Amino acid sequence: MGRLLMTRSKPALVRSTNGYANRLSPIDRPAHDWYRFILSFPSHLVRDYVERFGIGPRQVVLDPFCGTGTTIVECMKLGIPSAGVEANPMAHFATQIKSDWSPDPDGLLKHARKIAELARARLAADGIEDDIPLPLFRVERRLGLSQKRTLRTLEPEKQKLLLTNSISPLPLHRTLVLLDCIDERCDARYRNHELLALAKALVCSISNLHFGPEVGVGPAKTDSPVVSAWIAAIQTMANDLRALQVIKSAQAYVYHADSRHIASIVEPCSIDAVITSPPYPNEKDYTRTTRLESVLLGFIRNKADLRILKHGLVRSNTRGVYKDDDDDQWVSGNREVQRIARLIEKRRIELGKTSGFERLYHKVTKLYFGGMARHLADLRTVLRPGAGLAYVVGDQASYLRVMIRTGQLLAEIAESLGYEPITIDLFRTRLATATKEQLREEVVVLRWPGPKGVRRNCVARPG
Repeated sequence: MGRLLMTRSKPALVRSTNGYANRLSPIDRPAHDWYRFILSFPSHLVRDYVERFGIGPRQVVLDPFCGTGTTIVECMKLGIPSAGVEANPMAHFATQIKSDWSPDPDGLLKHARKIAELARARLAADGIEDDIPLPLFRVERRLGLSQKRTLRTLEPEKQKLLLTNSISPLPLHRTLVLLDCIDERCDARYRNHELLALAKALVCSISNLHFGPEVGVGPAKTDSPVVSAWIAAIQTMANDLRALQVIKSAQAYVYHADSRHIASIVEPCSIDAVITSPPYPNEKDYTRTTRLESVLLGFIRNKADLRILKHGLVRSNTRGVYKDDDDDQWVSGNREVQRIARLIEKRRIELGKTSGFERLYHKVTKLYFGGMARHLADLRTVLRPGAGLAYVVGDQASYLRVMIRTGQLLAEIAESLGYEPITIDLFRTRLATATKEQLREEVVVLRWPGPKGVRRNCVARPG
C-alpha cells in the first residue's frame, strides 16, 4: 500500500482551504439549503468529482450514504440521473423533498399562509400573542394561574427521546399547534414541503440546539417565533422552486434502506459513479443530530423506533452497538484494524477507563470498518466496469486519542475487495474536539475494474 501513502495529496479540482471548503455559496443555496446537516459536504465537491469522473446525462451517480441529499440535488441541477440510499428516516425524507421540485411555488406559499392564519388564531385563543417573543412570566400572567398547565407538551415517551431542554415550553406549544394546523389543512401537493420547512425552522431558529460541530443545547430561549419562522422557510422554498423549475433536471431515486445491502435495491451493473460521505468512526451519534425534528414530525415515536433506526446504520459510535452485531467478521483478517483495536483496548486498561461505552471503543472500531467492508463488497454488484468512486472521510482520534487513518484503511479494505485505489485527496483539515489537533478530511478515490464478462450482463438504470 505504499503507493497510496505517496498519493495523499490535493488534486487541482478540490479546494481544501478550511474557510471555504465546507461553505455553501449563495448560488448553491436553492434546494440544498432547505434542510442540511451542519457538517454536510458542499455541493462544489460533487461537481468536482462529477467532472473528474467524466459523468454526463447518460450515466448514473449513486450516493449510498446520501444524508440530506447533497449529491442527489447537485446531480439533478447538472442533469445527471442519480440514486440515493439513506437509513435515517428524517434525512431520507429531507432528500426526497429536496429532490421534488414539482409544487407550484405560488400555490405552496398561498396554502402555507392559510395554515399560518389558522395557527395564529389558535394561538390567540390560547392567550398567546401572535409570534411575538414574550418572557414566560408574562405569558403565564396572560393565561392565568389556573391555565398555566394548558401549554401543550409531548407524551412522556417522546419527551424522553429528546435532548434535555432542546426546545422551550412556549416554542414547543406553538410548534404542536402549527403541526395540528398543517394536518387539518392537509394538501398532498404541499404537505411534505411544509413539514420540511418546519424541520428547518426548528433546527435553525425555534429550538435551543446548537451545532459546533457536535449537537448540543445552548441557553434556553424563553420564547421564539414559530409561525413566522416557518413562513420564512416556505418563502425561501417558493423562491427556489421558481428558479429550479426552469432547469432541465434528471430523475432521482431515493431509497430508505441500509447501505450495507445495496444489491437488494439497486439494479446490477447500473451505476457509473459513487460520490458519498459515510459516517466516521467516532462517538458522534448521528441520530441525535436529527432527534428533535424526527420526534416532532413523527419519524421516531419511541425507543423501539430508535433501536430499529440504529440497527440500519453502519456502526460508528458505541451508542449504536448491539450484542448481535457481527460486521467485525468482515475485517477479522485485517492486521491494521486489529492492531488499532488492540491499542485502543490496551490504552483503556492503562487509563483505568471502565464505563460501558469505553469498554466498547475497540469493538466499535472493528464494527465500523467491518460494516464499510460489507458495504463495499455488496456495492460491487451494482457498479459498471470502470466506475469511479469518491468517499469523503476523516481521520479520527475519538477513542482515547488513538489515531485512526480512516481514508487509508478504507482504501486498503477496498483494494482487498477488488477495487483499484487511485488517490487519497485532501479535502480540508478540521480541529479535533478532544486533542485540539488538525485532522485530515480526505476523499478516497477508487475505481471498480469489474470482473471479467460482467459487461455482458449490464442493465440500463437503477430501478
